[in-house]
Amino acid sequence: MVPARLEIAPCPEPRRRALEQALGVSNALAQVLVRRGFDEPQAARAFLDADEQHPPAAFEGIEEALAAILARVRAGGRITVHGDYDVDGICSTAVLVRALGALGAEVDWYLPDRASDGYGLNADTVRRLAARGTRLLITADCGITAVEEVALARTLGVEVVVSDHHAPRADGALPRAPIVHPSVCNYPCPDLCATAVAHKLALGLWEGAGRSLAPASAYRPDNDLDLVALATVADVVALRGENRALVRRGLRALAATAKPGLRALMAVARADPARLDERTVAFALAPRLNAVGRMQRADAGLELILTDDPARASEVAAELDRANHERRHTETRILFDAERQLAVLGERTGYVLAGEDWHPGVIGIVASRLAERHHRPFVLVALHDDIGRGSGRSIPGFDLLAALNGCAGHLVRHGGHRAAAGLELERARLEEFGMAFAAHAEQALDPEQLVARERVDAIVRGPQLGMALAEELRTLAPFGCANPGVSLLVRDARFAERRAMGEGRHVRFTVLADGVRAPAVAFGAGTSLPVRDGVPADATFKLEVNEWRGVSEPRLVLRHAQPARELTQAVPERGTLKEPCPTSAPLQSTLFPPPEPAAAQTRKRRQAPIAASGARS
Repeated sequence: MVPARLEIAPCPEPRRRALEQALGVSNALAQVLVRRGFDEPQAARAFLDADEQHPPAAFEGIEEALAAILARVRAGGRITVHGDYDVDGICSTAVLVRALGALGAEVDWYLPDRASDGYGLNADTVRRLAARGTRLLITADCGITAVEEVALARTLGVEVVVSDHHAPRADGALPRAPIVHPSVCNYPCPDLCATAVAHKLALGLWEGAGRSLAPASAYRPDNDLDLVALATVADVVALRGENRALVRRGLRALAATAKPGLRALMAVARADPARLDERTVAFALAPRLNAVGRMQRADAGLELILTDDPARASEVAAELDRANHERRHTETRILFDAERQLAVLGERTGYVLAGEDWHPGVIGIVASRLAERHHRPFVLVALHDDIGRGSGRSIPGFDLLAALNGCAGHLVRHGGHRAAAGLELERARLEEFGMAFAAHAEQALDPEQLVARERVDAIVRGPQLGMALAEELRTLAPFGCANPGVSLLVRDARFAERRAMGEGRHVRFTVLADGVRAPAVAFGAGTSLPVRDGVPADATFKLEVNEWRGVSEPRLVLRHAQPARELTQAVPERGTLKEPCPTSAPLQSTLFPPPEPAAAQTRKRRQAPIAASGARS
């Protein structure tokens, strides 16, 4: 990890006190709410309640899509749902297949192969689907950029309905077809994932069908809220507005799901339904469902969700678990190889790395780890014959899609958003693309943006670090993009009694603050801590409820630490918290100087990581 600067947004005392009194919350929770932009009681209460909901009719133009689908259901003929190979693509496909099947439609599906088809709808697939009898094609988690492919489908006699949530093309062109898309259709929550969009479409179909289609009584669209929660967390969309309500309701549905496949997935992941939360979804369930699309084909993931046979569900879940183990092994190998290339290349503002035997399904994860570890934008390219397929990840303040648009002359095709993107290029253009990308990053990022930030939500004292606060902070859940886990700053803390755990991969220790001793852990830090025992430190922690063998206790998880220093003061622009997810921008904040000059930090970042965090499995 790159050494970071602490950043604290302002927290005016009158606004904090007003929230404490109006909502009956603690000083710490009031600080968090004010710093995240919820400094009025009504707005704060609405955020904590997380019950925002909007009807399908809130999508402008959804009536045209619903009419086209229901007309095809009544007339007969094959409807094909074309999804994607990640969790969101699999789940959105399942939602629509289940809804259409309940309405009596003749429905099948197509999930592209990551290696042979690539992302999204392509012309060869359109021709194959038309030849096998598809009369209506519904896209799920793709299609908004497929202008030519949709036009081809129509010339072949295939109607198309596009449901998607990705960014449209840079030239503004849209497919000539009914579209259900949260931002294109001005939906009140523009951050819906594709599965949430599919859920709204299913709701609209259910409401529009009435009794004329005699829908199966056992099915209800809300039965698939478990899939909506799974996909919303996995796709790292902004957890604000209606997304918070969908995930809260969906996690409850997932814990009690009747789907044999999801229960089998929880079993192989050793996820206890009684303690299911967004972290379990992100670190245990989603990686296994994603892995099969990365390493093989995503069809097994869809079969897992759709099957009603518990025995078959167990078999497929075991297959997904094996694919996940293979994915982790492959990822580790590529990560080591990429780090060796970094050592040779030396210091740059942005990196393009490539490998002959890199798996194209895994390089996106490795790019994400490298961007987090080195605080630079990364593009990794898997080379095969004369073609390279790449995946990139960004850092706050750097628009990755804009960078690829600027380098488009070196690429065959590309797409994505500001935080993550994919591309294809000819092997012969790799070196010049790498130089162009690095030059764009050098121009777009100033030195200040190359220093990682450690956000502070609340400044607390030792006596506050107990079970009451740990449980209260859970009212801010679900946590994720645009609503990250709470970071508590403890000033003048001292570390003591460190002990290795997890075969030396993690360290358990004690935090001494204001006469209070609190148990803490640093994940992934080995046996080291960033500050010596007994030295006063400014340290940030996540405060959680740790459950072990039936015993619950509060526990601090170290995020960042540095020797204590005087606080500097700067007044930032006021606003809600912004996180580096697809629809956000960097946070304006108060900054505490880093422990060393930026140049020295860069030189030492590989030898002396100072922050500890878990890695997504």
